Amino acid sequence: MSVQEQGNWGAAKRFRLILRESGQSREMGGNEMSLAVGIVDNVMMQALESKTSDIHLQPERDQLKIRFRQDGVLHETGFLPPEQAANVLARLKLAAGMRIDETREPQDGRIDMEFEGRRLSARASCVPCLNGEKFVMRLLDPQSMKVELPALGMPPDVEAKWRQVIEVPYGLILVTGPTGSGKTSTLYASLNQLDSKKRNIVTVEDPVEYEFDHNIAQVQVSEKVGFPRVMRSFLRQDPDVMMVGEMRDSESLGIGIQAGLTGHLVLSTLHTNNAIESVGRMVDMGAEPYLIAGVLVAIMAQRLVRVNCPKCAAPHPYSKEELVAIGVGPEDMAGARLLKGPGCADCRGTGFKGRVGVFELVVATREVKEAVARGTGFSEMMETVRRQGFRTMLEDGKQKVLSGVTTPDEVVKAVYTQALE
Repeated sequence: MSVQEQGNWGAAKRFRLILRESGQSREMGGNEMSLAVGIVDNVMMQALESKTSDIHLQPERDQLKIRFRQDGVLHETGFLPPEQAANVLARLKLAAGMRIDETREPQDGRIDMEFEGRRLSARASCVPCLNGEKFVMRLLDPQSMKVELPALGMPPDVEAKWRQVIEVPYGLILVTGPTGSGKTSTLYASLNQLDSKKRNIVTVEDPVEYEFDHNIAQVQVSEKVGFPRVMRSFLRQDPDVMMVGEMRDSESLGIGIQAGLTGHLVLSTLHTNNAIESVGRMVDMGAEPYLIAGVLVAIMAQRLVRVNCPKCAAPHPYSKEELVAIGVGPEDMAGARLLKGPGCADCRGTGFKGRVGVFELVVATREVKEAVARGTGFSEMMETVRRQGFRTMLEDGKQKVLSGVTTPDEVVKAVYTQALE
């Protein structure tokens, strides 16, 4: 069966691109037998079936390379000759509401679609490069974000503390980590635990990736209306809980701290290497240590590691060096279940299927608040939180390796800075 026939037969049954115009939704047109229509539909269906998070269309001198990001890793999937690539890009730009004739300026857009009766969308970005335009889509599946806290992979004691933390009436709760470490999933799962019927919950995001079903007002920031302006407006709307996508500047942080001090619960994210460094980052951004101490409820730091494929994972004798890198000693080996997958059809030959988080949680007890207010250094703060039972992400990762969830290499890559220490 040709690409053309395959794409059109599948598209009629399973996949449709949707255009929104003036508040109205309609199926995107296009000749059913067009090669570009068939290729776009096939690429999208293949990505959605393989649980791809991002699609990269990369222009090279003699081809348009197609790559899928699966479980955080990019895989080459195929390529298109230049004569087909132009039409495929034109269709995608149309679907995303971009200008087809604009090839010198970066453009952003959103693509709506239906796949097997489900409404999905993709965040699209198009950037001019040396050999053409690079087009990247982040696939947004509402089902994947209806994740419950137990599915995130928190250790039982950390999850129990986190559940207590998010039920406090007011203060500031932070989730930290680099881009792509699952912070948004943690915040969404946390908001799903809160009673939105009796609480006024609002979110300020850039962009709004997933829509909540009920009672939660979501606002997307823009170049004209940034985080500080939306946050100030929301504070006049009697909020109980405010989720702020990211504390990017001192103004946003200042408003967030004031909101937490004046009776609102603020959940937000920061980009820091670990939980303890977040306090120093807030001071660097202009926040006073005594205000941070007064408002802080908890800081969660996290990373994502790939999970061993349940179909092909088998006992594996890791080298001493690999185990020492994540802090595994002879005393830890009793009852250890070290696994690694050689790869099978189910995991596309990678040995991994899905991802899970490694976490560390600092709860702002009285002792921690006093240490923050004094402006103590990293070492002294670590001693303080250790007395509260604190464990680092590296230690959480070590436990996940010993129980066969993941591999030492995955943990080292995820928490590289801690592994160096």
